[in-house]
Amino acid sequence: MTQLTSQHDAAGAVPENAAGGILHIDLDALASNWRTLRDNAGGAETAAVVKANAYGIGIEQAVPALGRAGCRTFFVAHLSEAIRARAVAPDATIYVLNGLFAGTGPTYAAHNLRPVLGSFEEIEEWAGFCRAENRKRPAAIHVDTGMNRLGLTVPQGLALRDRPEREDFETALLMSHFVSAEESDNPLNRQQIEAFEALRSSLPGIPASLPNSSGIFLNGKPPYDLVRPGYALYGGNPTPDRANPMKPVVGLEARIVQLRWVEADHTVGYNGRWLAVEKRRIATLSVGYADGYPRSSSARGRSGEDLLAGMTLVAGHPCPFAGNVSMDLITIDVTAVPENRIKRGDTVTLIGGDLTIDEVGRRAGTIGYEILTNLGARYARAYRGVQG
Repeated sequence: MTQLTSQHDAAGAVPENAAGGILHIDLDALASNWRTLRDNAGGAETAAVVKANAYGIGIEQAVPALGRAGCRTFFVAHLSEAIRARAVAPDATIYVLNGLFAGTGPTYAAHNLRPVLGSFEEIEEWAGFCRAENRKRPAAIHVDTGMNRLGLTVPQGLALRDRPEREDFETALLMSHFVSAEESDNPLNRQQIEAFEALRSSLPGIPASLPNSSGIFLNGKPPYDLVRPGYALYGGNPTPDRANPMKPVVGLEARIVQLRWVEADHTVGYNGRWLAVEKRRIATLSVGYADGYPRSSSARGRSGEDLLAGMTLVAGHPCPFAGNVSMDLITIDVTAVPENRIKRGDTVTLIGGDLTIDEVGRRAGTIGYEILTNLGARYARAYRGVQG
């Protein structure tokens, strides 16, 4: 049964009537997105990437919702995130992407977690820990096929076959990561697939994982054994050159704290970067960059100009930002809204409808990933969908 709940009773939670912004999170849409990705994964197991506090929506809420949908494997970036995920998913397989930090083997063992090993040093340490325990614990091996960020080089990966340390632990997964899977025609995709195929041939019998969210939708990509979607789960478009197959998961409303008229030739906000060329009505919202809304969304120019800047929806009307985003406040031009349709205390839409996370990111000169993962702690969080 679907229900609408808010985190009013959680420690540190903000009640809606005291919050400058209200973050709406649809757990049913999250689960539906996972099922859509599973159905496009060519029979491969579909995991879920829940790093960065499940892309801002909450590990403790997202992981159980995905588990109920059928997800059995999760990826996080940090060991602390894995421990949180384990607390709400006692039977799941949980991998930690950012490698094995020195001396953390006992913590992995205590919580039944799996490191993603990306260097010979990490492999040697994990093997040594397993030898000392006299137990072959599982881990993934990450080989870099083009990102030049984390992982063994391809030559190192090919040399793994002869490394004696591999006998001391279970290689549960061989993985790499696409560089540009969202660019369907990028030749690097094929180069990475070919490199990964060579690695699989050198290390036969190990479950393999390459596709991320966008990789699932690449033409001609092998599904391998496991796919690792992240951004698409949360409503981001994994196919930027096509319509978004995902449902929106996140919506954001901000509260109007004041309305005022600004006379012609007056400026709005810090440094006077936005000029009213005629009389304009300005609404001030109780949200700012301290809440994770990017300052790069600031509107710098003249009223009436088509600026690449932040936008809101107010009583159904698109209303642009006016001036710089400040720490706790955003000013918007609401002149287009009939005066009887807007008042102090109303909420306006910052994310929702046509203002998707991808569009909000574009207007801020960034990407939807950054919008999601910066979602602030001062918002009241209203979850739709069954929890617990």
